[in-house]
Amino acid sequence: MTGIAERLAALRAEIEGEVRACGRAAGSVRILGVSKRQPASAIVEAVGAGLDAIGENYVQEALEKFVGLPPVEKHFIGHFQTNKAKALVQAFDVVQSVDRPEAATALGNAAARAGRELRVLIQLNISPSERFGCPPAEAEALAEVIRALPALRLDGVMAIGPITEDRGEIEAAFALAAKTFARVGGSTLSIGMSGDWREAVRAGSTMVRIGTALFGERRYD
Repeated sequence: MTGIAERLAALRAEIEGEVRACGRAAGSVRILGVSKRQPASAIVEAVGAGLDAIGENYVQEALEKFVGLPPVEKHFIGHFQTNKAKALVQAFDVVQSVDRPEAATALGNAAARAGRELRVLIQLNISPSERFGCPPAEAEALAEVIRALPALRLDGVMAIGPITEDRGEIEAAFALAAKTFARVGGSTLSIGMSGDWREAVRAGSTMVRIGTALFGERRYD
């Protein structure tokens, strides 16, 4: 079985190949290593191999694993309740899952109290199977709420593709995310995971969130 370093190198090569095929600039897509249900040792190995950003879905799990990690950009990518805002501000560099005004306000207030600026993304709902996320039609209104909060910096959008084998449906969903991103603005279009990153890159993704294809199967013990 190949190790994390080998899988990371292979992923980078495949992504760069897709980037070139689309006529996009080399290095225009970052890999966010989704370390949910993975041990801290796997993150250390990935960072040692050159991974510069990780994503976590659960606050408590992340806090336990972050102790003693080497320097790496930390993204929160899960749904959260507003009472977790202080912990998110303290532990993460970026929160990708802002999907409603209440969540934005809670983060903005917590970041202001902490005396820091927090980068955030609007999470869009582009899939009928997804419970969370801002409807694309409401994204610009949410962006206004975020931009009115001095301690937050809106840096783009995130979305989870539909769970389907229909590649056309995936492409259409990602196209909607890309159009919404163009209206909202920012530098980060976080779409694409292990099973659909190719469609995401073709749609203009600047960050793909890769879990099992990088770290292997998740551990639930």
